[in-house]
Amino acid sequence: MADTPSNMLPLGTKAPDFELLDTVSQKRLNLQQLKGENATVIMFICNHCPFVIHVNPVLVAIANHYQKKGISFIAISSNDAEKYPQDAPDKMTLHAKENKYPFVYLYDETQEVAKAYDAACTPDLYVFNKELDLVYRGQIDDSRPRNGITATGDDLKHALDCVLNNKENTKEQKPSIGCNIKWKN
Repeated sequence: MADTPSNMLPLGTKAPDFELLDTVSQKRLNLQQLKGENATVIMFICNHCPFVIHVNPVLVAIANHYQKKGISFIAISSNDAEKYPQDAPDKMTLHAKENKYPFVYLYDETQEVAKAYDAACTPDLYVFNKELDLVYRGQIDDSRPRNGITATGDDLKHALDCVLNNKENTKEQKPSIGCNIKWKN
């Protein structure tokens, strides 16, 4: 299990546009179709990473709560499915259903979207306001699979509450730590 930190894309960065296959609906969807009325959370995740598995229940709970408040959640897997078949689109479909994902689970086959977002690890989280300007990036919270801290999603929830209340997030934004994205050669 490699501990890879986020690259921390500069705040204020516009969300790079994309169109990717949703492995649940089997439709190609783009950012403009998926963005939220108040904010958009983009999460680079995958099926097999222990760091993602550790926070999956919290991500689902947060999405279920905040989607009602006009915040959209978009999960993207950019891993090389040839070398990591457990992250192939058909496995992503099953994974999304098993984990009851209330959000789309997109496949970034070319890895261009991960590169556009400067994503480095799974999970790597980005929160964009309604204008699609980056207002938060980094960790969901301080918990990790081996550190004994319970996953709460506090850092992500704080960022979302700041957006909803039109307040600047002055809390330190810490990089996420996770498995590196499995890049193609």
